[in-house]
Amino acid sequence: MDDALRAVADPTRRAILVLVRDREVSAGEIAERFPAISRPAVSQHLRTLTAARLVDVRRAGNRRFYRLRPEGLAEAVTFLETMWSTSLSRLQHEAEKEERAHTGAQDVKGSL
Repeated sequence: MDDALRAVADPTRRAILVLVRDREVSAGEIAERFPAISRPAVSQHLRTLTAARLVDVRRAGNRRFYRLRPEGLAEAVTFLETMWSTSLSRLQHEAEKEERAHTGAQDVKGSL
């Protein structure tokens, strides 16, 4: 999970993941999408994503094709959902507590 989170911390790598989310994309096509970044830098980003097991790579001759491995993010997603649901539960509890206090105050006013 740590490698996946470190990998997606970089905005360029997140953009690459979006590119390869729905289809297999060649390394050259990925590099073309980032003209401000050198091809070796794009290759390094791809190596990082591969090492974090966020993308699969398929070789065809001297070309490489990349595709998202959704399961590579599964552990991180589970962790984040747990953190989020805990926060939402706390928020819900506080909102319900405030609503009960407000409703109780209204009931007291109505009976006077």
